[in-house]
Amino acid sequence: MEPVLWALKTDKVKAALKEEKRLDDRALDAYRDIEVSNEVSKNAEGSARVRLGKTDVIAGVKMILGTPYPDSPGEGTISVGAELHPMAFSEYEFGPPKPDAIEVSRVVDRCIRESKTLNFKDLCIKEGEQIWICFIDLYPLNDDGNLFDAFSIAGLAALIDTKIPKIEDDKIVKGEYSGKLKLARQPLLSTFAKIGNTVVLDPTMVEQKAQDARFSVATTDDNYLCAFQKGGFGGFTGAEIDSCIDIATKASKMVRKKL
Repeated sequence: MEPVLWALKTDKVKAALKEEKRLDDRALDAYRDIEVSNEVSKNAEGSARVRLGKTDVIAGVKMILGTPYPDSPGEGTISVGAELHPMAFSEYEFGPPKPDAIEVSRVVDRCIRESKTLNFKDLCIKEGEQIWICFIDLYPLNDDGNLFDAFSIAGLAALIDTKIPKIEDDKIVKGEYSGKLKLARQPLLSTFAKIGNTVVLDPTMVEQKAQDARFSVATTDDNYLCAFQKGGFGGFTGAEIDSCIDIATKASKMVRKKL
């Protein structure tokens, strides 16, 4: 979309928010409609597709055999990657990961890693020799805002769906599994946009274009705060941060019911 059209649309967003209204008639602290579909890929150990309003994403999990890091010989690990393609949004480009893709993948990674959702010791097959590396790949089909939360929901749904491949003679037996991946918690990101003096949950793309600052908080099903991420040049007050955390804790409980 041309910059002048974005400017006109963001002006409408700001005008509506001055009256505490959103262009899609949602409450300031409400998510868009969420749809979750599991087992969308036959080639992944776990997969999910999530529609968050018009934002549409896919997550896939592959369990790969690897060698442990020297400083953690008895632990496996995870690796989260996101690829943002032009088919999802016209401003994305093909090629090496750009800052937006790197940031969203790192924030989703931190949400999962810091929540201790996975016990990395359980991913160790033979200490010092062989481990599981849990690759979580994230792809947008359509980006209408808030990939952070859409990817977070899809990533968690895919992990819940993940099966551990069976191993014989230190090799994976294709099509056979030894059990499900164990999850200790269910972490989810909740992302807010500050536009002028108003803070909204789950910003659409046009709200993102209008935002002065972004704030994401990761919470778990047992009310554990495990990650924060601030973006943009604007700021949030302490009271606004506290409010975001309270909203995120409540909103994420609703989202988990979809999983």
